[in-house]
Amino acid sequence: MLDFMGEANAAALVGLLGGVLLGLAARIGRFCTLGAIEDALYSSDDRRLRMWAVAIGVAILGTQSAIGAGLLDPGVSPYLDQRWNPLGTIVGGLMFGYGMALSGNCGYGALARLGGGDLRSFVIVLVMGLSTYVAMSGPLAQLRVTLFPVIEGSAHLQGALTPLRAAFGEAAWIAAASIGLVLVGFALTSRAMRASPSHVIWGAVVGLAIVSGWLGTQWIADHGFAAEPIQSHSFAAPLGDTMFYLMTASGTALSFSVGSVTGVVLGAFLGSLRKGRFRWEACEDPRELRRQMLGAALMGPGAVLAVGCSVGQGLSAFSLLAYSAPVACLAIFAGAALGLRQLIVGFAPAE
Repeated sequence: MLDFMGEANAAALVGLLGGVLLGLAARIGRFCTLGAIEDALYSSDDRRLRMWAVAIGVAILGTQSAIGAGLLDPGVSPYLDQRWNPLGTIVGGLMFGYGMALSGNCGYGALARLGGGDLRSFVIVLVMGLSTYVAMSGPLAQLRVTLFPVIEGSAHLQGALTPLRAAFGEAAWIAAASIGLVLVGFALTSRAMRASPSHVIWGAVVGLAIVSGWLGTQWIADHGFAAEPIQSHSFAAPLGDTMFYLMTASGTALSFSVGSVTGVVLGAFLGSLRKGRFRWEACEDPRELRRQMLGAALMGPGAVLAVGCSVGQGLSAFSLLAYSAPVACLAIFAGAALGLRQLIVGFAPAE
């Protein structure tokens, strides 16, 4: 297959297929980061938050099983091969969460809404992709490196696999996979969750999409001649990558990132048609658009500092048991809670 397609096209196909699953999960299964947080805080409904526990649990179970079977080398992933900077993760997570609340979506959610015809999300995608590159390799890159230095090639994996291997040796993957089972079990302790199989099924689909990214890109790296990075889904830098590809396609190869972004939009489009919810929408309030653009501008640098967005850290990094993942998730939750409070009830004391 690689001889026919080439490594870059094959990686894009892997990203496309996983992205379609994620897009379908967003539009049909209503899998959404901000929506889950808002439901839990203001609607006393934690089912979508428990969907995340299912997704993370399935992603951990599948990824750690692949590591145990020798199908995945976690040491070359971007979440484990550099020394963890806790301050960057916390600051970046807070920025991302707050920006997500202002925008009403994360990058993944904006792509899903764009697939449903929401043109406001197109602006969020553009601003977030551009601001990510500004902080990653643009005018703010040097300031970022100075304030939050990144040390690559750490001697030990920056995740729970290192102590687990020290304790259990070759059986470490079993202990790691058990964490995923515990998370899925926790999600199913809720009677409301058990009574809503669609939440469980679509949460599992999201987790499998993350696993497919790791396995697919690892297989390409093992069997191809070109040096393809091993990665799974994330939606910060890939937005900028896709914008760059669209402007320079004649001299730039496809990538997993471009396939992933395209797949989410396509999957969301198909899901919207399936549910009869596709409709064109635009922003009629300039103040709303200004708030969304500000939020998107915060999410990009936030994701760079945290080394991942709500999907990158919340799912892909979590599947590898990276130390940064739970800290980033908590910071994103805190930032989103702060932003939602500002938007819904304000900060003025009750009279």
